[in-house]
Amino acid sequence: MPRGLCYPGDRPRSSRKQRPCGSVCHGGTNDVFAPGHLGELTQVVPPELVDAVLEETGARERRLRCLPSRVGVYFVLALGLFEHLGARLVWTKLIAGLATCVPEPSEKALRDLRRRIGAAPIQRLFEVLAGPLAQPSTPGVSYRRWQTVAFDGCSSLIVPDHERNRSWLGRPASRLGQAGYPRLMLMTLCETGTRGVIAAAFGPVAKGETYYAQQLTSNLTPGMLLLADRAFHTNDLLAQVARRGAQFLVVAPVVGIRRS
Repeated sequence: MPRGLCYPGDRPRSSRKQRPCGSVCHGGTNDVFAPGHLGELTQVVPPELVDAVLEETGARERRLRCLPSRVGVYFVLALGLFEHLGARLVWTKLIAGLATCVPEPSEKALRDLRRRIGAAPIQRLFEVLAGPLAQPSTPGVSYRRWQTVAFDGCSSLIVPDHERNRSWLGRPASRLGQAGYPRLMLMTLCETGTRGVIAAAFGPVAKGETYYAQQLTSNLTPGMLLLADRAFHTNDLLAQVARRGAQFLVVAPVVGIRRS
């Protein structure tokens, strides 16, 4: 482990010293980069992988910073884990186990960090990590010789009421007029049993679930069995699934039956 980098639990939290962002600690440059080694997140997403993705997308910092790009990637991942907390509180959780000199950035510094790395490294990291998680012996992930997968969507994701978001996503209608915030639809193709995300697509809610599901059919293989409810029974979508060689089992609406 590089000098100055600690795993959570190496020292008591009370021994950690925080400095304003921009100050340099006397332990050397490794101390400044200490937040890059962030405990459990680095066990799932290794720092070497993050560095490779940053290098590939051209998002690595060009000069020594107290908040390097690697830290920005882990910070964005942590924002997803604590979606109801503000940036400063998420940062506090992120560095809680570090026992070395750690910058204490402002809200603006954290915002600038996110803008500096952009979306490309996060997208590339998802492309590398997304995929089935199950082993052949894992229960609940297959039917006979087929791996079972399913579409899973969400249309209730609220995004900030910013002009750029409104121009892209619009504002969905409600019973009282337009909703207060733009909404985002997220559609994923998941492995059943493990809920491992194989692929994802997102965009305006108005385009509907089947529109985004069609974007995900390229990730199907002949060894998969797609399970879907009646929202996904359209001819165009099922034709795309069939062209990929995958099997499908879809709930179809019953037409022409009257209830007494």
